[in-house]
Amino acid sequence: MFSQYDLQTRQMLTGNLLLVGCFVFYLAWWLIAFKPEGAVRGMKSGWLLIPAFLCGLAAVIQIVRGSVVDGQTALLSRAAILVGGVAAYAILLAATSIVLNRQVTTELFLIVGWTVLMFLEVNGLFALGRYSGAVSVGFLVAAVIVAAVSLVCYLLYYDLDSVKGYVDGMIPLLLVAVMMVAVTVGVVCSN
Repeated sequence: MFSQYDLQTRQMLTGNLLLVGCFVFYLAWWLIAFKPEGAVRGMKSGWLLIPAFLCGLAAVIQIVRGSVVDGQTALLSRAAILVGGVAAYAILLAATSIVLNRQVTTELFLIVGWTVLMFLEVNGLFALGRYSGAVSVGFLVAAVIVAAVSLVCYLLYYDLDSVKGYVDGMIPLLLVAVMMVAVTVGVVCSN
């Protein structure tokens, strides 16, 4: 599919498509398991989390492997991105659970993890010459905006009625899927 690209770019593009697949399965699960009326519970809907998990895991492996760019100039060091992600998670975990009394769920980890993954990928695409500095910074800013909106949705969820909470839970999934498609299109159009 992406045969005209080097191995690392192909890995990241494949990872993006896998991550979109992950979000499609996760969104399908959300749509039927959290319907305000007539929700489908248990494994009748929960089985959708299995392909979501498998696509997500494969996506992370592909994007991380592809983003390792030795001997080339990157915008940020990988160590700084990873340490920043761990620090951001620790701070957000403390702030949301202790200060704001928000029940801790896996979504916070997923929000921060996705943001770190985006930073690694955009950094790798810049180092490979697929993105200019301006395009890279634009995608990094967009990733922070998507993460911030997702965090707001995360914080609001338990204070919303069932219909608003249902919609609120879909917003991060849709934004992240759009972002992954945009990053992929950005590479394809830059060629």
